[in-house]
Amino acid sequence: QVQLVESGGGLVQAGGSLRLSCAASGRYFGTVTVGWFRQAPGKEREFVVAITWSGATTNYADSVKGRFTISKDNAKSTVYLQMFSLKPEDTAVYYCATSTIVPAVRVYEYDRWGQGTQVTVSS
Repeated sequence: QVQLVESGGGLVQAGGSLRLSCAASGRYFGTVTVGWFRQAPGKEREFVVAITWSGATTNYADSVKGRFTISKDNAKSTVYLQMFSLKPEDTAVYYCATSTIVPAVRVYEYDRWGQGTQVTVSS
């Protein structure tokens, strides 16, 4: 099964940028979508963005459209989340996950998860 490792989180001021990485390894059989979710303290995990394994289709949450960009490097088996114009409300643990269905925007539609990386945006 696929294993996922996120990296790139950190502390940034409002208006700043960060790029998160999700490195995949193992067997990808059946994986068709890679998504990013986030979970702030005391809140439910929420969908941020997803990309199909082919890279042909992306799906963004309204809250991040125009500020976040997802991309995929097949040679490195890595999915990136470039985040611009960060806001304090973007503060959360960010997780990448894989799904065997398309489209996939709900937590229960994903079956493999990384350990998460903390993003903190100061005001």
